[in-house]
Amino acid sequence: MSAVEETKSEISVGAGARPRVRVSPLTWLLTLLSSVRFGVMMLIILAAFSMIGMLVEQQNVEGFERNFANLTPATKLLFGSLGFFDIYHAWYFNVTLLVLSLNIVLASIDRFPGAWQYVRRPKLDVQPVWLAKQPVSTTLRLDGASRADVAARIAEAARRTGLKAYVTEKGARTFVFTQKGAWNRLGAYAVHVALLTIFTGGFLTTQFGRTGMMQLRPGTNAAQMKETAFHIVDDQLTPSQVVYPLPFAVECTDIQQKLIKKDGPITADNTIDWLTKINIKDETGTHQALVHLNSPFDYRGYRFFQASFTPLGQARNITVRFTPEQGGAAQEVTIPRDGATTLPDGTHVEFAEFYPDFKVGGQITDTEEGVYNNPAAELRVTPPGGTPQKAYAFNPVMAESAPFAKRPVAGYTWRLVDFEKVPQFHFLSIQHDPGSSVFYLGGAMLALALSSVFFFSHQRIWAAIEEKGTGDYEVLLGGNSNRNLFALEDTFKKLTAAITGRPVEVEES
Repeated sequence: MSAVEETKSEISVGAGARPRVRVSPLTWLLTLLSSVRFGVMMLIILAAFSMIGMLVEQQNVEGFERNFANLTPATKLLFGSLGFFDIYHAWYFNVTLLVLSLNIVLASIDRFPGAWQYVRRPKLDVQPVWLAKQPVSTTLRLDGASRADVAARIAEAARRTGLKAYVTEKGARTFVFTQKGAWNRLGAYAVHVALLTIFTGGFLTTQFGRTGMMQLRPGTNAAQMKETAFHIVDDQLTPSQVVYPLPFAVECTDIQQKLIKKDGPITADNTIDWLTKINIKDETGTHQALVHLNSPFDYRGYRFFQASFTPLGQARNITVRFTPEQGGAAQEVTIPRDGATTLPDGTHVEFAEFYPDFKVGGQITDTEEGVYNNPAAELRVTPPGGTPQKAYAFNPVMAESAPFAKRPVAGYTWRLVDFEKVPQFHFLSIQHDPGSSVFYLGGAMLALALSSVFFFSHQRIWAAIEEKGTGDYEVLLGGNSNRNLFALEDTFKKLTAAITGRPVEVEES
């Protein structure tokens, strides 16, 4: 057998059989990672993990310790082993997020050139057989001096209809290609960018976000926040305090409680609102802020919320009546917490301390649950040229019943006339979420991208012009759209009406 015959024999044997192509592991992996089906599957898995995070209370949520104690030992062991109590920091959640992001990037790279061709290099001429099979088509007979004249007429009608027109010659035919919304072909990639932005924001939040507490009372400073972290080992929960430094210092200048009933206790059910005034100090200067219920304050990526307050009562200010020991008219002064005032004769009076329940007999204690049973104020009184002396201003009931309450100090007798109730401490919750702005940006981008994808479409209509006789031309119109066929039909009818000057029936395939 000659070499030529051997070659023919090999070709004959191989004909009709699809040769098996060896694919490298890297090519197989890249093909899998760029697969749309694989991306949908990963998106479903990520959604399932996120659903678990919503249904299973996470260990960084307030009240987790109490709810964890109510779970059965088997549930604690199972969920703890699988990482369900902190799923957003679990390795498998982050791997799924990474793989899905990689799939979106590779799928976009793989398919973008084809979509870009619709924008940069549209198909200007087509075969009449293919054109007649499009979702909408019709045949028109037009008069004109030449094919160029008919083409110009169709192009002008397309522009009036809102379509861009391109005229091209090919053999014995002239083609007019019209379109609008070509950018819609890129809408899917805008959705991809928005999803990647959302994933980036969520990753920044879960990995670098912090939420802590800060205890404040007037006159105190803080430059850190504390967070209670939980560690689960063999279904046992171990809490620990984690301290996070802040890039600024917080000084509390005032706290205030707005009560429903002024004579009631300082409790949550008797509180309308509570306010904390702070000064934030950093290298840029001092910035005043007010934080109250449902009105957080934002500064340098940190958000301050009102979290809670201590039910132990104090006074934001006191009104004291002082009566001269030698006789004379009584007068009243109002002194703020940790403040002072000067009487007409030069006596200096400081508001030193407040006791919601003064106990006679050497015991001075606070009352639980913000109840003011026997309020009294401790004053530091310094007469002109004298030394400071301690004085107590008692409420009218005790002032009249206890002899020692009538004893003058520094030439005056003191009575507590009124006071504004306030707790000892306010607790601010401080949230640092570096991914929130990125996440919201991605959400806005996704909403706009989806709107552009589903409410608009890429409509293409071709007109193939062929001469049938002197001044007689046959025009085959046909078009398609990547979505929203009803909108295409409406555009097609408007175009044919603009060309002919009368409504034309549209043939639908």
